[in-house]
Amino acid sequence: MAQLPLHGGKCPAWLFGRMRKLSGEISTIIVEEYGREELLRRLADPFFFQALSCVMGFDWHSSGTTTTTMGALKEAIKPEELGVAVCGGKGKVSRKTPDEIEKVSGVFSLSSKKVERLKYASRMAAKVDNSCVQDGYQLYHHTFIMSEDGDWAVVQQGMNEMFARRYHWLSENVSEFVEEPHSGIASERVESSVLDMTAGESEEARGTSLDLVRDCPTRLGPYVRKAGQLSLEDYCERSQSQKILVMPARHTIDELTERTMRALKAAYEIQPSSYEELVSLRGIGPKSIRALALVSELVYGKPPSWKDPTKYCWAHGGKDGIPYPVDRPTYQKTIDILKNAIDGARLGNEEKLRAVRRLHDLIEIKTT
Repeated sequence: MAQLPLHGGKCPAWLFGRMRKLSGEISTIIVEEYGREELLRRLADPFFFQALSCVMGFDWHSSGTTTTTMGALKEAIKPEELGVAVCGGKGKVSRKTPDEIEKVSGVFSLSSKKVERLKYASRMAAKVDNSCVQDGYQLYHHTFIMSEDGDWAVVQQGMNEMFARRYHWLSENVSEFVEEPHSGIASERVESSVLDMTAGESEEARGTSLDLVRDCPTRLGPYVRKAGQLSLEDYCERSQSQKILVMPARHTIDELTERTMRALKAAYEIQPSSYEELVSLRGIGPKSIRALALVSELVYGKPPSWKDPTKYCWAHGGKDGIPYPVDRPTYQKTIDILKNAIDGARLGNEEKLRAVRRLHDLIEIKTT
């Protein structure tokens, strides 16, 4: 778990230009040293991602860390050069992700089958974090990082009234989109009650939810919320000068509205073969998922998980002047050193790149 308190401020243009250059050089070194898969693996690690943001000039708690870092990477990484591309972004740009995947797939010469699989992965990662992990954070940023090998990672972020939460995914870790799919979730705080239908503890609730849909949702009729629902006061009985609350043996579930029932009936007609397929269906959103989970617990005693699944450092200063303003000359020098090391290695002179490695080893020795 990472503590990520936020404070405001925008990324100045002069800093973003340097962030773009530095992130490009760092990405190039990682790909050339360790391969494309390693770059995806590191971006899917919330702690590496946070460290990368800090090295690029963002405080650990700066507003815009996720969106600006991914924006810089998207501009810096050239698909035709590294075999890696960043698709999507913030707000309306996130909705263009499928089109961008299609465009990049043309550069990578991926088959239509792989393209559809990648678009499905992007859509499901967003839907799972909006519907199956109900933590109160609404997604507003979605980036999909893909390689020419067909591997992928997702970095997306949600907001509630005051706080942000970042979700990381990595294709090599995802056997099922609805069961423990995250490589990490970074958040400032742990929420007291979160419906997590992706948790291992929710396996029986997922199975029961699927059975409820496949076994004709009309049986859920008694639980449908009616218009003008009664308040607690309406259940009170008077006994002399006292009011006694007398609740009925059966009650409705707020999420199981008539609109939700229509969506469940439509799903019944399709007869989904798995919980993942159920979640993927159009019309099955947070309310449908939650209603099925509550009925599963209430009627069949199969409770889902209600535990929150949420699971660095300065190099050049921070954009907000904490712990000190960004040191522009040092920042530029870092970019130049890395760029020269990469250029030299490509010309057959790897001494500068080996020097960067030796510096890394020396730092490790001193910190252990």
